[in-house]
Amino acid sequence: MKNICLALLAALVLSASVAAAQDAPGKGLFLPGDITLEQARIAIDAGLAKAREQGTLMDIAIVDAGGNLKAFSRMDGAFLASIDISVKKAKSARGLNMSTGTLHDAAVPGQELYGIEVTNDGMVIFGGGELIKDKDGTIIGAIGVSGSSVANDTEVAQAGAAAVLASFE
Repeated sequence: MKNICLALLAALVLSASVAAAQDAPGKGLFLPGDITLEQARIAIDAGLAKAREQGTLMDIAIVDAGGNLKAFSRMDGAFLASIDISVKKAKSARGLNMSTGTLHDAAVPGQELYGIEVTNDGMVIFGGGELIKDKDGTIIGAIGVSGSSVANDTEVAQAGAAAVLASFE
């Protein structure tokens, strides 16, 4: 009898939880200090605008504060190889809390992070990965961009990160 009562109680709690989740999907599941989908879209839209201004075709990836893919956009005709590169740039930037351009300087032969690119299923150690921060300087995610020169990729990534920061004003 005791087991039946416990099973009924568990069923009631579970059904109440399911009903609450259906009323407010995602409520209580979002971590404060993490990039929102809206902010990720702001970054992607700003990046796409910068890429169009450059006349380039880009793949743009946004990861959350935990380094998990949050949003992605591939411009029509952008390189297929740049899909993986853009995601790895974003993850590399977030994983080490620095832009991939800064990482490059620390990872060249003779520097203390030489060889780091072969760790963590492959890191990217050239520009195009930037941290995304809130108005207080807290890292809320990162953007990775690939599809053109390192300079162009970096400009697009910086435009996306700057747009999110500006959205706090």
